[in-house]
Amino acid sequence: MIIERRSGDRGRVQAGWLDSRHTFSFGHFYDPAWMGFGVLRVINEDRVAPGEGFPTHGHANMEILSYVLEGALAHKDSTGGGGVIRPGELQWMGAGHGVEHSEFNGSDTEPVHFLQIWIQPDRVNAEPGYAQREVAPPVAGGGWTLLASPDGIDGSLSMRQDARVLEARLGAGESAGYPLDPGRRYWLHLARGSARVGGRELRAGDALGYSEESGSLELKADDEVLALLFDLPG
Repeated sequence: MIIERRSGDRGRVQAGWLDSRHTFSFGHFYDPAWMGFGVLRVINEDRVAPGEGFPTHGHANMEILSYVLEGALAHKDSTGGGGVIRPGELQWMGAGHGVEHSEFNGSDTEPVHFLQIWIQPDRVNAEPGYAQREVAPPVAGGGWTLLASPDGIDGSLSMRQDARVLEARLGAGESAGYPLDPGRRYWLHLARGSARVGGRELRAGDALGYSEESGSLELKADDEVLALLFDLPG
């Protein structure tokens, strides 16, 4: 089964300093048809005004990834973790048995545009953790780069779930394929550009979800594309 999640159908929250699009139910946006996709619980696309952000608040038992598309995101948490995340970097925070953190635009003059991603962990009440890493260079000619994984292989960030997060950066006419295991789920999120998957045309913010599918996912770029793929347990 393949499901579509179009950018314009996502939930939206605007608060002056914040413009946020929610792929799944989150905060004031609630839709019982979109509570997550397997262990993938949240993909929020946030735009935060200069000097603004989310003050200190708590989380527990969630693997949280922050992926900056434009600008700089300043993070600080109660584990002692912190830093400024920029495009080409990925941050992981394992909330574990409980952590408090804040996220603010790291610039007083430029907006920040980023994705906040939550994945349910495979254990509860673990020790909180934090890591930040520069993403490996894109695969020449098109292909997938591993960002996060259960075992931290190939320079990826380690997280506490049998899930893998990958990115593809493609030029016009380039393509990236990925084999599908019918026992797993896959979520493809197009962060930038326009592309085609099978007979479906995708624009920035659009997504496709795959379950009980075999064969291969074939992403073909119409222009410069940035895509995220989530390889998830079934």
